[in-house]
Amino acid sequence: MMNRQTNGSDLDHLFSNSAARMDRWRDMNAKAQAWASQARGGNGRSAATAVQEALAALRPMETYFAYPGAQLLRALDERLAEGDAMGAARLILRMSNAMLSGSYRYDAGEWNVAEDASYDAPDRLPAGLGENGGRQPYFETLFVTPMSASRTAAICQEIRQFRRPDDGLIYEPVLVGSVEDALLATIMNGKIEAVVIYEGVPFASTHEAPLLRDFLSAYQHLDTQPDDTRQAGVKLARFIANIRPELDIYLLTDRKVEQLAGDPAADCIRRVFYEAEEPMEVHLNILEGVRDRQATPHFDNLKRYANRPISTFHALPIARGKSIIKSNWIRDFGEFYGLNLFLAETSATTGGLDSMLEPTGNIKVAQEKFARAVGADHVYFVTNGTSTSNKMVYQAVTKPGDIVIVDRNCHKSHHYGMVLSGAQPLYVEAFPMTEYSMYGAVPLRTIKQALLDLKAEGRLDKVAMVTLTNCTFDGHIYNTRRVMAECLAIKPDLIFLWDEAWFGFARWSPFLRPRTAMGAAAALQQWRDDPAATAAWQAQVRELGDELDPKDPRLLERELVPNPETMRIRVYETDSVHKSMSSLRQGSIVAVRDEDYEHHISAFHEAVFIHASTSPNAQIIASLDVARRQMELEGYELVMRAIEVALAIRREVASHPLISRYFSVLGADKMIPDGFRASGFVDYLQPGANWLTAVKALKDDEFCLDPTRLTLVCGTAGFDGTAFKNLLASKYNIQLNKTSRNSVLLQSNINNTRSDVAALIKVLLEISEAVDARLSADNGAGRPEFDARVKALMHDVPSLPNFSRFHDGYRDNPASSTAEGDMRTAFFAAYDEAECEYLPLTSPTLDDRLANGRELVSANFVIPYPPGFPIMVPGQVIDSDTIEFMRKLDVKEIHGYHAARGIKLIRLSAIKPRTGGGQR
Repeated sequence: MMNRQTNGSDLDHLFSNSAARMDRWRDMNAKAQAWASQARGGNGRSAATAVQEALAALRPMETYFAYPGAQLLRALDERLAEGDAMGAARLILRMSNAMLSGSYRYDAGEWNVAEDASYDAPDRLPAGLGENGGRQPYFETLFVTPMSASRTAAICQEIRQFRRPDDGLIYEPVLVGSVEDALLATIMNGKIEAVVIYEGVPFASTHEAPLLRDFLSAYQHLDTQPDDTRQAGVKLARFIANIRPELDIYLLTDRKVEQLAGDPAADCIRRVFYEAEEPMEVHLNILEGVRDRQATPHFDNLKRYANRPISTFHALPIARGKSIIKSNWIRDFGEFYGLNLFLAETSATTGGLDSMLEPTGNIKVAQEKFARAVGADHVYFVTNGTSTSNKMVYQAVTKPGDIVIVDRNCHKSHHYGMVLSGAQPLYVEAFPMTEYSMYGAVPLRTIKQALLDLKAEGRLDKVAMVTLTNCTFDGHIYNTRRVMAECLAIKPDLIFLWDEAWFGFARWSPFLRPRTAMGAAAALQQWRDDPAATAAWQAQVRELGDELDPKDPRLLERELVPNPETMRIRVYETDSVHKSMSSLRQGSIVAVRDEDYEHHISAFHEAVFIHASTSPNAQIIASLDVARRQMELEGYELVMRAIEVALAIRREVASHPLISRYFSVLGADKMIPDGFRASGFVDYLQPGANWLTAVKALKDDEFCLDPTRLTLVCGTAGFDGTAFKNLLASKYNIQLNKTSRNSVLLQSNINNTRSDVAALIKVLLEISEAVDARLSADNGAGRPEFDARVKALMHDVPSLPNFSRFHDGYRDNPASSTAEGDMRTAFFAAYDEAECEYLPLTSPTLDDRLANGRELVSANFVIPYPPGFPIMVPGQVIDSDTIEFMRKLDVKEIHGYHAARGIKLIRLSAIKPRTGGGQR
């Protein structure tokens, strides 16, 4: 999958490798410089051939990029034909550097053949680029046209003639002549921001891309031999929207544009034009569409506010910065952060500003734009993290006595959210990864069993919501669409809360988007609207009956189909924007796609009032606005680069002979049991794997791995996770994410570069060399101690405890076979210290209580880091497995546990017994 060497015009690998093009250019540059060097000595024929072959391999993909374009490539062909080694080498170096630095986007000289050419070359770029020393944002527009290739240069020049000095933006056209070429350009060229489709284009590309054709046929149902090329325009638009929904798509046709514009199949098209109309309108619409995504209402307004002369007789002395800049003692604070930060600070919500609690102006518009960007109906900004976002959702959509089916290993904010709302957790267990002291994700079978058990007891109506973490801390991604569909087959009005704190970036990856909450919700809605959904439901009814029997074992063995007429799509997604996008810390959102949202809108507003600060940080709000702008305009390219960085780390660690002796990055075969990988997918670097292999796994498997999250095993080098993390931070200035007993978690994001990869690999090599040297010293005298250390870290690991149960005193119906409990009552019972007791972890009394049946009931949450999930919750009966796990922990940070006093317990005498299933 990582192989960057292809034969001829095979382009398939580029779907998964954003750096391939640049690597090819740098490789050709190296060969050109070698040719120039050899040519000075009168030799170089073979080197010249190597450059020509490199250019031939590059040429097919250059079809899909505006730069360097036909003129520069034609000049390169001429220099190669003339044997001008120095001239070819200089031109290749200049083009390669321009692409690497991006200077072609603002320096018109980069587009001209002569190194000293002026900006007014008649046949190339562009008035507007580089004028007045300013940099207008640059992008590229894809034109899909059936016109002859010989007309390409003339068409491009005609398009450039529409430019005006006050456009504010500048774009270069990229022309292709087939559906497949349009798709390849969309996939490979992250600079494309708009697509103009002329009807009547043929389907097939002249380049070889067999995997792409298999993908189109098998996964997107796009016929390779369409019956009518006139219909291909709308189909192409829909497929492009599936790959990159942020792009503006325009269709030019000679059909009845009025009817086409009203066709639901064309809803992804921003505007339909009659082909004979004035082309200037197309140009203006392209600019308007990009400006709409570029606009950041709150940030733009904040900049205007900072430039106004304001006198403040309000709270916030820091506003305008005078108390800082004039200070004798804290002036350095202002010098460090800069004056604009303080000029933009305010407590006011009038005078062109807005209130985050009840937005009616620019914040409201900014939230609407974010909702569009992520495919939601509504988005709420949150300025104190996704912990608060999660609690808002619980507060809004659950009430005391509701049951929430929830992953026991989810973030603590979910547990606290249920304490606040009074909802009762029914904990479901993720599959364990005992060897690495971590949990995976919750199998769908387990979730279905919980729902069916409640249905069998006649209490399915009490279930309000299913809460899962997607992706998990360690990178496990659910098959979100299937989870929701099968749960809705059992209870059609379920609410789903997907905690995507670590997964917000996935919206901008065509691989990962279908597994996001909003992506899956859209897919479910599309499925429901298809007549085939009703047919599938009716087939299930014939097999299983209209009303599912919860005791029928077949329900756990087969994929269940929801009733399209009764199912409701009710999905909430929380994203830590600051974790994977360019937002300041604590920037978060709640994304809502709930068909019954009107039932909760008042409660949701109350939840906002409860949890949101009345003094939100204006800069965090602005950064949320800007993060959305960036992701809508360049998120696709940035995310592909982040994936490339992660794959590069995997490749280098696995292939280095010394590093791989002591370190490894876990693949899907180590992180996900075989039974959850029907595709057989093993790893992104598995020999013979390609992007289609990965897409199949992402489409079909119950769980897959986020490629940007890498579990690096360090126990095999003799380091526990915490010690290794501290070593990298203190000695090498490398910051990591989380740790386990014998591993650390690396996370690539849109901020990382390949230079970061090089720095990491260099450090891992240095550490590996040090370990190797120690083991070789004194004829291997240290080997036994090292082997014992590795054995302790990698094999003598404690078993991971499952959730035991809630004490009967905290269960509405102790006779029930299901395991939900009233955690809220237990939580507040612990506030009365007189009703609590403490037992040291090593106390004989603790062992006696465990052995003799006097139950131990936890008074609070106990959360060791790592692994970072609560091993005890209020009201839980503590069992011997949990105590054994705690005793074997060798971590320093355990929230909720006071080593000097011991485990806090609720006295049994303080727990009031409950009987039957009545109300509390």
